Amino acid sequence: MSSKTVSVHGIGTGGVGVGALDDGKVVFLPRTAPGDQVRIRIVKEKTRWALGEVLELLEEGPGRREAPCTRYDSCDGCSLQHLDYDKQLHWKGSLVGEALRRIGGLEIPDPEVVPSPAEFNYRNKVTFTLRRLPGGKIIAGFREFGSRGRVLDLGKECLLPVEPLVETWESLRNGWGPNADLLPAGRELRLTLREGVSGVGLLIKGGQGAGKPDDLLVGVSGLSSIWREEKGGAVRHMAGETALTVRVAGETREMGGGVFVQVNEHAGAALQAHVLSEAGEVDGKRVIDAYCGFGSWGRAMAAKGADVVGIDIIPLGELDDEGENTGRFSMVTGRVEKEIGQLLPANLVVLNPPRGGLDPAIPPL
Repeated sequence: MSSKTVSVHGIGTGGVGVGALDDGKVVFLPRTAPGDQVRIRIVKEKTRWALGEVLELLEEGPGRREAPCTRYDSCDGCSLQHLDYDKQLHWKGSLVGEALRRIGGLEIPDPEVVPSPAEFNYRNKVTFTLRRLPGGKIIAGFREFGSRGRVLDLGKECLLPVEPLVETWESLRNGWGPNADLLPAGRELRLTLREGVSGVGLLIKGGQGAGKPDDLLVGVSGLSSIWREEKGGAVRHMAGETALTVRVAGETREMGGGVFVQVNEHAGAALQAHVLSEAGEVDGKRVIDAYCGFGSWGRAMAAKGADVVGIDIIPLGELDDEGENTGRFSMVTGRVEKEIGQLLPANLVVLNPPRGGLDPAIPPL
């Protein structure tokens, strides 16, 4: 197919550049920046949109930069490193505003995006894919850019994790043994490292059997606990510390290896402060903290005099040792869409759903 010259005018979902073909059809162009002039070829075409591959960058748009990561061209872990950080924030706000207007029907401007205190080395949790290849070769890292069926072998190069995770990942790669036989068997595993106060926790998903977790714990520097996610999502402790102590919004909490916390501790603290500010005076009010995790927001409002019910599918007993009820904060274990109806009405409902969004079964609030 012949090449075309396209001007990039925006950034779409997933950080993909957006342009238009001569007939007006939208074309998505990964790793391009607004203002770029590019020569492309079409690799996929549908009725209303097309996907293009950049053959040549003819002119750079304002705000384009050389990506700081040396593996950016081949790794699918990031999508906006080729933009200056302030431009990334601008386009993230634009994406949220556009979604709220187009899907939500709200007449609002683009929201301001608060920058992270650190552009890099901020993630306190990171997940790698390990794949065993024929001949005993092991590759482990993130998915390849442009070929998500392939895994890019990745060592210490990634700029996203906090330093303890970088060091533990390097030690894990050196310490899992020939054919990674200290890990569970199987072609593919998901390995999640999470920073804790006294060490790094490892959560293993996929494969068969338990491997040799005790030997792995001894041989990997910085590792403090090992957990296994079973089919169905249950998380089982395998070796090391029986709880992972993490920092959340300035506090330390003990929790199991599979519990979600914000991956950027400092941004998480800013988000909590914003939520509490928006909630206003809560003394004497009934509050529902849905998808609450271990209930950081709900606990903070309970401390201000609210009667709070948290809802999450993970039992609170897996999150800390404070029991099912703590003062004005109580916990309901179950799916939000099944439990919230019987807990209403409330003066305030806080919703913090997973990436897939709210379940359609949740009733109007």
